[in-house]
Amino acid sequence: MKTNLKIALLFIVFIFANGVCQSTKPESEIANASSRLIARILPNHASQFSVEMDSSSKKDWFEIVSKGDKIVLRGNNGVSIASALYYYLNQYTNSQITWNGTNLNLPKKLPAVPKLIHKKTPYEYRYYLNYCTFNYSMSWWDWNRWEKEIDWMALHGINMPLAITGEEYIWDEVYKSYGFSDEDLNSFFSGPAYFSWFWMGNLDGWGGPLSKHWKETHRDLQLKILKRERELGMKTVLPAFTGHVPASFKKFFPNAKLKKTNWGNDFEDTYILDSNDPLFAEIGKKFLEMQSKIYGTDHLYSADTFNENTPPSNDPAYLFELSKKIFEGMKSADKDAVWVMQGWLFYSHREFWEAPQIKGMLDAVPDDRMIILDLATEIEPVWKRTEAFYGKQWIWNMLHNFGGNISMFGRIETVANEPAKALADPKSGKLKGIGLTMEAIEQNPVLYELMTDNTWRDTPIELNSWLKKYTLNRYGKSNADISKAWDILVKTVYNGQVIRDGAESIIVSRPTFEGFRRWARTKQNYASKDLLPAWDLFIKAAPAYPKSDGFQYDLVDVTRQVLANYALPLQQQIAKAYQKNDKVAFEKYSKEFLELIDDMDLLLATRHDFLLGPWIADARSWGVDEKEKALYEQNARDLITLWGGADNRLHEYSNRQWSGLFTDFYKPRWQQFFADVKANWGHFNQDDFDKKIKQWEWKWVTARKDFPVKAKGNPNVIAKALHKKYRSRIIPVTGQMTTIKYDY
Repeated sequence: MKTNLKIALLFIVFIFANGVCQSTKPESEIANASSRLIARILPNHASQFSVEMDSSSKKDWFEIVSKGDKIVLRGNNGVSIASALYYYLNQYTNSQITWNGTNLNLPKKLPAVPKLIHKKTPYEYRYYLNYCTFNYSMSWWDWNRWEKEIDWMALHGINMPLAITGEEYIWDEVYKSYGFSDEDLNSFFSGPAYFSWFWMGNLDGWGGPLSKHWKETHRDLQLKILKRERELGMKTVLPAFTGHVPASFKKFFPNAKLKKTNWGNDFEDTYILDSNDPLFAEIGKKFLEMQSKIYGTDHLYSADTFNENTPPSNDPAYLFELSKKIFEGMKSADKDAVWVMQGWLFYSHREFWEAPQIKGMLDAVPDDRMIILDLATEIEPVWKRTEAFYGKQWIWNMLHNFGGNISMFGRIETVANEPAKALADPKSGKLKGIGLTMEAIEQNPVLYELMTDNTWRDTPIELNSWLKKYTLNRYGKSNADISKAWDILVKTVYNGQVIRDGAESIIVSRPTFEGFRRWARTKQNYASKDLLPAWDLFIKAAPAYPKSDGFQYDLVDVTRQVLANYALPLQQQIAKAYQKNDKVAFEKYSKEFLELIDDMDLLLATRHDFLLGPWIADARSWGVDEKEKALYEQNARDLITLWGGADNRLHEYSNRQWSGLFTDFYKPRWQQFFADVKANWGHFNQDDFDKKIKQWEWKWVTARKDFPVKAKGNPNVIAKALHKKYRSRIIPVTGQMTTIKYDY
């Protein structure tokens, strides 16, 4: 009976997967999928739209026109129709849909379109996601959350998403076909919060073991994701084999040519199968065949060799052969395979990847069968030092966020101007697309609205006028004070100068007298005092926006940023008091510092966007029993604090400024620091404190506790009270700060 049930289930999965990967669908199916998206976005207004599909053009386009009592949305696929809908909402109803604030305050009868609107995109590909996004943001997502994200993708023109959910199920099937048992694989699969680095070959087993329940439920989730993305016309990027194998591989293949590698972040060695070993091609083919059988294919495959690892040889011939073998493995399973490579290694390890090495790696693959993601083009355009990747197709990407940190930051003028400039540059070679490759989402929505607005244009964006329209759409009405505030934000937090990514608050660091810690780098790209007038203007404008979702998020975020900045000079006053043997001042400023943490927690509790509770609750929701729930909670707690074990040097890399984390993790650490300093006044030893606090941190990671999952309090009221309390304190303390050092 069980055997028959399993056969039936596999048959259903096979039919489902093959049904959703058809390269062409009837226009009626595409139109129906588009109509369902409209109904999800605008359930009360969907009847006012009609969809007309013409898929004859290979280049994406859309049109909007009024016909009778209908607003007609025309396009060549579901993404084009969704983009037409969002263009209409932006331009004709002053609406906006972001992760952090939505404005859909629509009239009962939607406005007509006076004349035909026609748009086409110069970009064949609009890529989305980074391996890291799947953990720093998406570790615990269910179908409900994925459905919202896929709609957001379509509205914003995305047609080429990375799709790596459920990959662990495929590998489980592949290795079990060779006779591997669960016990053989327990030390291979990582916990759910670490899949990104497991998939990239950086670590094995950390945060595991992984249950059969997880593998099967996420296989089913991936089937839903792929079906929805494909029915809207997206071409999904699935993973391919790059050589990473289990340590138990030696047990089954004792003569296999394996190489040890270590990511260097306090994790165990991982094993890479030599590309010259015949097993490399065999396993690579078997993986893609199994993946295609279950998930279908759009012929785009992600494969990243030596992610943040140095290759064993810098000989271009060696790199050529390795690249050749990887691509041959793809072709053996799919004759139409196209290799999509993250270009991060050319940025992160540029001292190794000089011109001969990059050229050697890329030349092994035909130009039309490889697409390079210039992963952080807005930070450093690698295409400019590689002759546009030596003839390969490539995509201009905004990376922007590292680790999911909460910080107002961005290169706003670069994002407005440079994609179009690159498009027009005769040296840009085969620039085929733009993309978003952030390590995490759900922050700084302005950068993502701006970046995706490049999709349907080939000229630079005039930032001042764009921001006026952006704030009108976001807040529902214009306001002179808000316009001035955003001028200040452009010149301060969003100026994109000096530093690679957003500055952190000293609050999130492992406590110290220094003005920084490795991953809590506090160097800013502006003077803190220059942000204060923007805060003043937001507070002044608050009465005009009592219920605006987007305004309240931005008000909380600006207030949070000002107070996060203020923590550093306050902490430096504590350090100065200790150095001067001033116990009174030490007591005063340390008390104020802890009070600041409480106040920030209170502020952040007013917005769901800034709560720890949902992250923990969502993690636990995937467990089938208390043991599995506890494991996932530990994964969730660990990633955003220590990242790995108690001694891991990545601690705070993925820190979050979230309510619950402030009062339950950051505050107790600082309390213990202040107590230890007072108990050892004049003889305080930082190393001794670090050893003790690491053990406390690990206990926190392995603890069990629920946190609020719903926001409480009025953002406008609390932000106003904090402005009244802190505005006059900040300048005097900030002006006394002279002792910061940086570890760059």
